[in-house]
Amino acid sequence: MEIWLLSPLVLAAAAVLVRPALRRAFGPGFATPKNSPASGETSAAISATAQVSVESDTGVPDAPPPIHRLESHEIFALLRQVEFGMSVPELPAQELDQQVAAALAVIGDAASERRHFPRRPNLLPQLMHAINDESTARRQLVAIIARDPALVDSLLRMANSSFYRISAQPVESIERAVAILGSDGLRSVIATALLQPIFAAAAAQDFPRFAPLVWEHALRSAQAALVHAAVAERAEPFASELLSLISGMAEIVLFRAARAQCAAAAHGTPGAAALIAALLQAHAGVLTQRIAADWQLSEAARAALAEQCGPGPASTPLGRSLRFGRLAGALAVLHANGAIDAAAVRSSLPESQLPAAHAEILLGKLVQPLHDPRTQAAPVKRH
Repeated sequence: MEIWLLSPLVLAAAAVLVRPALRRAFGPGFATPKNSPASGETSAAISATAQVSVESDTGVPDAPPPIHRLESHEIFALLRQVEFGMSVPELPAQELDQQVAAALAVIGDAASERRHFPRRPNLLPQLMHAINDESTARRQLVAIIARDPALVDSLLRMANSSFYRISAQPVESIERAVAILGSDGLRSVIATALLQPIFAAAAAQDFPRFAPLVWEHALRSAQAALVHAAVAERAEPFASELLSLISGMAEIVLFRAARAQCAAAAHGTPGAAALIAALLQAHAGVLTQRIAADWQLSEAARAALAEQCGPGPASTPLGRSLRFGRLAGALAVLHANGAIDAAAVRSSLPESQLPAAHAEILLGKLVQPLHDPRTQAAPVKRH
């Protein structure tokens, strides 16, 4: 049965089951859609732009002008311009194909792959197994986390955020943070903390905005995909979150490799931006699948990533959530950087099976500044 045919009672029950994931994505105010402050924020932020009317000479308001709906290729082309900080020229197809082929030949040799290809973080499988194993004692999980200082910092940031903090007393121990976050929150913290250094290492003087904005796109995509997976598809929210981050990571890896190995991509010129953009379009999806295979992710995860490369619609719940998240995240980044207004975000958001109330809350989040407690909250003193 389609989700829009479900009774309000069933929808309410489903919301309770996915509440921990939705709390991360929607924020601390998430309770039920009709009572959520974010729903009011949506009306204020979006409707004010979408419903502007212009009075004619007779004093009678005219109908609002039509809002142009951005197609997916327009969204991502505009996103590239924002990431590179310049207009990306359209080179002749034959010339661009030759440059892409030459760049891939340089990037693809074994020495380059060893230098740039990201290895799976050593702690990732061990931590995931410990979290999913109910017989693992909390002290064992704490001991694993304590081996990575960056992971500890990220854990405490999230535990002390308004998403999870339950008292005025700050959370200063790993043990208490683990108890507060629970399995769902721990998975999210672990994925972000272990992957973020790869994004941070990609800073470049010639394209200084690229790495930070790809990271923001990955985070916003993960938030939107999580909501879509949990509510619209009844899919695994954490899988959609992790794969969204890995998709962004593949772009960073390809960007670093291109600049390091290919002279034509290393000078911060519009031509270099065009080459890197073409590389990303042609190869980022393939690289994402290679990373997933190398990291031994599930067949379902790899199939969902493969669906992102084809022109047709995704056929799996996880694939649909990933595609929705990537587009929604791109719209959010464009809005945050003044490239589009809130009305364009609303009109360009992909169609989905999200209930109207949940879609309104998500729209409100997309037009707000990014707030992610895993990366933006101030660290606290550890004992």
